[in-house]
Amino acid sequence: MMNPIAALLIEILEIYKWIIIIAVIVSWLTAFNVINERNDFVRTLLRILYALTEPVLRPIRRVIPAMGGLDLSPIVLLLIIWFLQYTIRWAAFNYGM
Repeated sequence: MMNPIAALLIEILEIYKWIIIIAVIVSWLTAFNVINERNDFVRTLLRILYALTEPVLRPIRRVIPAMGGLDLSPIVLLLIIWFLQYTIRWAAFNYGM
């Protein structure tokens, strides 16, 4: 049985992973003009996703700039989240957290 705090942290990180994936997909859809940024719902969704992801992605973008127009910061962030989840699970099982 895992510590409830460790389980909560893992679930929060899992939800944040999905927020990052949704933000990437929405950015692609707006870049290819599939969805209209002038729509109120879309604009609100873009603001929410920007507010949730940009504070975490901005420091990564400073270290790893876009390469040929390809932003790798979401991939790096997903790898960091995976590492954190793995570390929390490992600590919870090995140290009884």
